[in-house]
Amino acid sequence: MAFRRPLAFHHECMLVIAFVLVSCLAGAATAKQTGQLTVFWGRNAGEGTLREACDTGLYSTVVISFYSVFGHGRYWGDLSGHPLAGVGADIKHCQSRNILVLLSIGGPGNGYSLPSSASAAAVADNLWNAHLGGRRNGVYRPFGDAAVDGIDFYIDQGAPDHYDELASRLDGYNRFYRGRKGVRLTATPRCGLPDRRLGAALRTGLFERIHVRFYGNDTCSLGKGGTYGVVGQWEKWTAAFPRTQVYLGLAPAESGVPEGAQGTVAVYLKYLYYDLLPKVQKANNYGGVMVWDRFADKKTRWSSVVSGWA
Repeated sequence: MAFRRPLAFHHECMLVIAFVLVSCLAGAATAKQTGQLTVFWGRNAGEGTLREACDTGLYSTVVISFYSVFGHGRYWGDLSGHPLAGVGADIKHCQSRNILVLLSIGGPGNGYSLPSSASAAAVADNLWNAHLGGRRNGVYRPFGDAAVDGIDFYIDQGAPDHYDELASRLDGYNRFYRGRKGVRLTATPRCGLPDRRLGAALRTGLFERIHVRFYGNDTCSLGKGGTYGVVGQWEKWTAAFPRTQVYLGLAPAESGVPEGAQGTVAVYLKYLYYDLLPKVQKANNYGGVMVWDRFADKKTRWSSVVSGWA
């Protein structure tokens, strides 16, 4: 008769293995961690509210996506099924927890471009009066009197023209603030350098953070190029913008963590902890990790592990 271990003993062994793995992961911390985790919110109604995202305690920045129609006299955003009601109150709630709230412009749609300098000026004016600290009669504010902390450039379609002018005009509104930046600028380019659409804007030096997208179908993404490809391109980004905080942009949906994974998620992310993060965190201007997006993060619980490694 075959010998069969008691189930209780087998269960205890599994618990010991999980405990040893987590202990090893926790004990190998790197010196360059910042603890900064940025997440994109607004792409799927199933991700929950903005307030819920902030109340997880996982994120230092949330990016509302997207303000996706602009440049031709029309201005609108797409929150993928999220009702507008309550978003303004959620923005204020997140800010009360010292969480930065940004609004990302652009995205995958084709409803935006800047055909002229005049259009760049008009878009800056709308962003200021509809979403930032400005107020003007007749300008609709989708989030009420709540004001986001800045603008993220996620320009994925169209020509590259005039985004440098838009950045300069938005930065110019900081003259209305004393002792702080009321309009902070970040960018979320593809991993290939230079980014064809954002290159001129980034060269203005006005962006305090760059979230480099190492996900998707680009050859330099983690899924296509592996750790070697990511690190090679990462070093180019951090060297090209030494005065800018550079974030490693990753997608939980491409991380290898199955939906509803049982046990510790860390088991699926050993490559991230032991290989990729130690290499990118060598850069003096490593800023943290950007997560695309809240919906995938909620399903995989990816950030619940990575927040301790970022």
